[in-house]
Amino acid sequence: MGIGYKTSWLAVQDAAPEVVADALGLRHRRIVDWEGGTSAAYRQGVFVARPVSDWTIAHSRIHLPPGTDATDPSFPAWLQMLSTRLGDVQYFATDRIGEYHAWAKVESGGLTRAYCYIGERGEVPFHIGEPSDVERDLGVGQRWLEEGWQDWQEPEWDAWFDAMPGEDHVMRIAQNWSICPLDIPDSAVNAPGIYGFPSGVEPCYEP
Repeated sequence: MGIGYKTSWLAVQDAAPEVVADALGLRHRRIVDWEGGTSAAYRQGVFVARPVSDWTIAHSRIHLPPGTDATDPSFPAWLQMLSTRLGDVQYFATDRIGEYHAWAKVESGGLTRAYCYIGERGEVPFHIGEPSDVERDLGVGQRWLEEGWQDWQEPEWDAWFDAMPGEDHVMRIAQNWSICPLDIPDSAVNAPGIYGFPSGVEPCYEP
């Protein structure tokens, strides 16, 4: 299996893998097939490939962005920096263990939508922009710790947690916005990709 759950990825339309790898500053690059690259990126580093004609995906469990995640205050600036090189950029992440789920997109240079939920901490670290149509249809991305949450009782908390996203919601949003990795027929991906490491990350695993 290629890219599935418990990971993060970028989706960029009509961008060559080499251009995306350059924007991410990947070093120690190797040309790797789809199976080897996606497997390696679950351990360390970043794998960039174009599995379908319209979309290039950059996949990494721990290095998108390097050394942090979507809860870091520098995350919006990182995404917008990528957008100056790549155009419109979308970000997705999901991990059921910590109930960490996030999605974001930069359009025309601006961060138009971003949402992140961490279930193990009961937090929505940030929410930017209005929910997209698919979020409204799924009933997620519309709540955070609103004013007065300190006085909530069990029914209010139950309703709040019921409105929080899960990993399948992230996949459905990705499918609507661009491409869901689960929809990529792994056996049909023939083109290799680029596996490498962002600045400050040294290889400890090779595919």
